[in-house]
Amino acid sequence: MRRLLQNSNGQLFVTQIVSRHASSSGASSHVHKPQKEPRKQQQQQPKATTTQTTEAVSREDKFGAKYCMGLVEKFDYENYLTTLLLPKELRPAAFALRAFNVEVSRAVGAQLSEPQIAKLRLKFWYDSIDKCFEPKSSSSYVKDQPVLRELRRTVGTTKLNKLYLRRLVTARERAPNQAFETIRELEDYADQTCSSLLHLLVQLSGIHDIQVDHAASHLGKAQGISMLLRAIPHAGRQQAVCVPLEVLVRHGVSQERILRSQRDDKGVEECIFEVASAANAHLKLTRQLLPQMPRLVRKIFLPAVPTEGYLERLRRARFQLTHPSCIKRDTMLPARLFWKTLFNKY
Repeated sequence: MRRLLQNSNGQLFVTQIVSRHASSSGASSHVHKPQKEPRKQQQQQPKATTTQTTEAVSREDKFGAKYCMGLVEKFDYENYLTTLLLPKELRPAAFALRAFNVEVSRAVGAQLSEPQIAKLRLKFWYDSIDKCFEPKSSSSYVKDQPVLRELRRTVGTTKLNKLYLRRLVTARERAPNQAFETIRELEDYADQTCSSLLHLLVQLSGIHDIQVDHAASHLGKAQGISMLLRAIPHAGRQQAVCVPLEVLVRHGVSQERILRSQRDDKGVEECIFEVASAANAHLKLTRQLLPQMPRLVRKIFLPAVPTEGYLERLRRARFQLTHPSCIKRDTMLPARLFWKTLFNKY
């Protein structure tokens, strides 16, 4: 072997093998190194884009949740307090539903001055309900509206009845100058607005019970009627009051006298007493079903506390709607809500 290596031809052969091996190894290293680097870059880039997308989505979620809470706090303060006392897992969805209800009720505000614009706004919210039930790929403008984005997330995680959401919109299509004919018609309107929202909140809890639905219907009627009574001092002259025509005719009172609500007007006092008694009757029926209500539902029915408080203040004011105690905010409401929650009552 040494003689072969000492041979010139052998030396040439060895040097050729060594040079070939060196060239082949150099070429292979030159070819494979650039291929490994792009692979690392390709594997790292999707991770970066995924984390950026996740952060953007979480930012949108937080903004939508805060937006809904702020909207309810500004325009529906009493229900804002009651929603804060719900369990943590139900709170975002409950605020989304209440924010949707606030937006729909705000759309009706332009009916007196611009009725066509009000109709278009209601149609927008009505059509948006179907969009929220569609897949995300066809969500269109829903992702750009914070209330609808939160509502779509709520619909995607909980089986909600679309009928109740639609009733929240269709009930507001009533003309503002159209008076209620009977007490029954007034109760039906309150059932379509307030009771529908309570039914949706019960569905969030996953409880299916006939007695619970029955209590939610009565509570919604009591809350809706009391809210309509509270709105009378702020109503315009072109807007019909919520006191039904059959009550006005029975006591010989005009809508103008209801709007003025003078202190010594016995006829107005009797009309307001009759409407408030209807709300109080539904509230009593809800309270009678308290022993049959689960604990979670009792927290959902906390709006009974501010409803009872307003009816009591109205009674002490001798059913004068413009009395200061009936117009100003109840400062003791947070304490009473906490007390009711402490003892699992409503």
